[in-house]
Amino acid sequence: MSSWINEWAFHLHLLMAISWIGGSVFMFVLGVSLRDKRAQQEVYPHVGPIFGWFELASLIILLSTGVILGFRYDLFSLLIHPNGSEISDALLKKTILVAILTVATVVHFVIAYKTNGKERTRWQHFFSRASSMLIFVLNLFVMHYAIVLRDIL
Repeated sequence: MSSWINEWAFHLHLLMAISWIGGSVFMFVLGVSLRDKRAQQEVYPHVGPIFGWFELASLIILLSTGVILGFRYDLFSLLIHPNGSEISDALLKKTILVAILTVATVVHFVIAYKTNGKERTRWQHFFSRASSMLIFVLNLFVMHYAIVLRDIL
């Protein structure tokens, strides 16, 4: 793999992580602060699609650069054959959390895309809110394990 890709993968990964987590925190605060249903109906149809596509692009770049970094630091062998070391444990936990986070993001994105500007069913509302909250919480844990991995590497 080109050396410039290896060199920039970490920086791009970090930039996308900041964007991803910062956006998640912003949308969480927006969701908590907009208690008025009418205000939500005015804001979300405009902000949601822009945020959703940006976050989807960020996630794709995060996953791609994560794979590049995994090859760069030979981390995939630790995933396949965990050895109980601090880096092996942190990598395994982060990978599991990222997988759950990715599924939650897909669920949330699909519901949001299909229902933008429309009334949601009770189940759509439940799964949209639950996935959104799960994404927010998992981001904090993923960030923790990312910091642990970076300290070790």
